[in-house]
Amino acid sequence: MDGSFAIEEHPWQPFLPQGCRLLMLGSFPPARKRWCMDFFYPNYINDMWRIFGIVFFGDKQHFVDEERKQFRMDDIIRFLTERGIGLYDTAVAVRRLKNTASDKDLEVVTSTDLDALLCQIPQCEAVVTTGQKATDIVCAHFGIEAPAVGNWCGFSFGNRQLRLYRMPSSSRAYPMKVEKKAGIYQQMFNAIIK
Repeated sequence: MDGSFAIEEHPWQPFLPQGCRLLMLGSFPPARKRWCMDFFYPNYINDMWRIFGIVFFGDKQHFVDEERKQFRMDDIIRFLTERGIGLYDTAVAVRRLKNTASDKDLEVVTSTDLDALLCQIPQCEAVVTTGQKATDIVCAHFGIEAPAVGNWCGFSFGNRQLRLYRMPSSSRAYPMKVEKKAGIYQQMFNAIIK
């Protein structure tokens, strides 16, 4: 690979609240210039926090500060902590092969140690991937077949049985309306976050 592409290290530690029952894994954060906050899914045009708003509050703007064009990070962290939802990514070091936030333009240099991550959250029942690259990495690691978007499959980790849910990407580039994405996420959350 051309050495002119700098290696980027992941900017954050995994977010793993006490009693975490659900671990959501993306690929890697976008370039810093695209952030509107210093937390996961930081791009203002990414719909993850609008999906959460629709699913849990019936309002896609619930976590959105429209005036400042950013998300309400403190509210998001409080909510995730209360609900036992963890967040991280499947890569800890990447090269951006083009100047985009697209997964297809990421070369994974170092994958996340998924075993170490799951060992830190013994109450976790399910892993959710929020894009194709994340799904590919998780499936390759655990030697499982990728479920169709919106579905899940079971897998073993040590003496635990977990579910892998494959969700539609929250990126606006993914060709599906945010309300439809939220409907698919809602079914997953209903099964785990009672």
